[in-house]
Amino acid sequence: MIQEAPVQIKPTGVRRIHRSPWERLWADRLAQLGLIILALLYAGAAAADMLTPYSMTYNDPALANAPPTVVYTQDENGAWRWPYVRAVERKFDSQSYRQIYIEKPDRNFGIKFFVHGEQYRLLGVIPGNLHLFGVDAPARIFLLGTDVNGRDNFSRLFFGAQKSLTIGFLGLFVAFPIGIIYGGISGYFGGITDNIMMRIAEAIMSIPSFYLLIGMAAVLPPGMSGSQRFALITIILSFIGWAGLARIIRGMVLSVREEEFVIAAQAAGASEWRTIIKHVIPQTASFVIVAATLQVPGFILAESGLSFIGLGIQQPDASWGNMLKYAQDNVNDLLNQPWLIAPGVLIFLTILCFNMVGDVLRDVLDPKAQGTI
Repeated sequence: MIQEAPVQIKPTGVRRIHRSPWERLWADRLAQLGLIILALLYAGAAAADMLTPYSMTYNDPALANAPPTVVYTQDENGAWRWPYVRAVERKFDSQSYRQIYIEKPDRNFGIKFFVHGEQYRLLGVIPGNLHLFGVDAPARIFLLGTDVNGRDNFSRLFFGAQKSLTIGFLGLFVAFPIGIIYGGISGYFGGITDNIMMRIAEAIMSIPSFYLLIGMAAVLPPGMSGSQRFALITIILSFIGWAGLARIIRGMVLSVREEEFVIAAQAAGASEWRTIIKHVIPQTASFVIVAATLQVPGFILAESGLSFIGLGIQQPDASWGNMLKYAQDNVNDLLNQPWLIAPGVLIFLTILCFNMVGDVLRDVLDPKAQGTI
């Protein structure tokens, strides 16, 4: 009797590959681009002193409102040269009744890299005086021109990023712990505790945030330093930013508190505070991470808006908002001075990147999407 060999059926279909949330986030091209741009922006803000040719407060009154410095790579005969610039001088045009800048062709000043210049403390700690590039005096290199006080707009973009980008995360560090704990307590205990706590949160949410910022910023003492004003604005933004998060966390906790693992923790004798901190609140982590990426742009826009109307970061400190205010003051010349809107472009780019990363992160951390390819 001949026995037939058993037929082996090979499994078909696509093999499911389980990847971590970070791997799935990085696999998305838009999120990858957003993360790279944000990393470059924050790295530039952190190393502003070293990457820029001048400090935030450096000014040359003789070159106020100067246009961007022309960088040459060829000489008069068309031969290629190491990049160089020329010194300029300001003159009055009697026909247009405007100040104009004329180059001095008698001498060329080569652009140097890693030059020694003004003293600084990198990250506020490490002393140094090495700048990425610069030129010898009396020439100046202003890649985005100067403002009305003769300060380099390119350098101030980096120093402005330190405040405009930092305020978002500082606001999160203050607002999110309050919102998470407040909402967790409210949702876990429920009943009259929940009613009272939510009415307080709703009262705070009903406050018109931007007008509150304007009112509080307007009554600040005029003698406050830039750092003090920056800290106070951060606190104000945090005070009005936690209530919305608390309300959403409360709704999530109301559903989580009936889960079996929470009931098991209670049966094992865990205290209410331990149950909230260790078992309930961690279940909201995915939402909190996504909310954080989407909340940072709100803080950045609020600070920029305040500084734009003159109630936020004050001169001589730089922020993207008060640099845009200078562009508003010269709105009639924007066609001739398009570089003035550079802070607005960076604000738009930053918010766009945060939103791209937040949208992808929301899909990545969705429990229904766990285990997908």
